[in-house]
Amino acid sequence: MTKKSTRVTDSGGNIFADLDVDAPDEMLAKAQLAHAIISIIKHRHMTQAKAAKVLGTDQAKVSALANGRLGGFSIERLIHFTKALDRDVEIRISKKPHTRPKARLHVVPA
Repeated sequence: MTKKSTRVTDSGGNIFADLDVDAPDEMLAKAQLAHAIISIIKHRHMTQAKAAKVLGTDQAKVSALANGRLGGFSIERLIHFTKALDRDVEIRISKKPHTRPKARLHVVPA
């Protein structure tokens, strides 16, 4: 039996950037917003149908969101969903540190 070699690479902190996905900061922000939305829905013990009514969408979209299929969702729409769940959304603009080569988009869930 031969041993297979496994190569491990440290993450840069954004899996989408690590995978060389287009617009990795935006993808990570969408994933973080979706996670927060689904966490709120679960915490409130809402069905997908009830959540859809609150969010102003249909159950299939809530299902897509819960299953990480985020292609049909803009950051703006996810922010709207977050607000529909009675959560404030704060956008803060700050100067990037000199140590980081690029500015980033970052979501900090409460």
